[in-house]
Amino acid sequence: MTFQRILIALGAAVLLVWAQRSYGWPGVAAVSGALVMWLMLHFTRVMMVIKRAANRPIGYVDSAVMLNAKLRAGVPMLHVMTLTRSLGQRESAEGQDPEVYRWTDNGGSYVLATFQGGKLKEWALTRPQPAAEAPEGTDTPSPAP
Repeated sequence: MTFQRILIALGAAVLLVWAQRSYGWPGVAAVSGALVMWLMLHFTRVMMVIKRAANRPIGYVDSAVMLNAKLRAGVPMLHVMTLTRSLGQRESAEGQDPEVYRWTDNGGSYVLATFQGGKLKEWALTRPQPAAEAPEGTDTPSPAP
């Protein structure tokens, strides 16, 4: 994750140098404007995801089974929050890496997701056991003769 941040900053610096050498200060202004626009779009996306998540209970998801089907290894926490529209219930200790979060649906099924360095490493779906069926001869009507 740190390498990616360094690469983005280095790419922005290279673009600014290229714009200055090719087009002078108007080029720097154009590239700077484009970089600021990109940052604003990213910031707006993050704020919209957090705003939607703030309106839902922590650790709730509509369907844990559907969430399990949509998850992929390596996606960032922001992508998972977009899918669930809620923050996950923290299962690991504060500041511990890897971080473990849990999303539960109304049926009692839940997805336990592990994030290493902000990226989804692994996840597991757990479904509740069905209630034991009633034994023969109890609470069942007798057949009509």
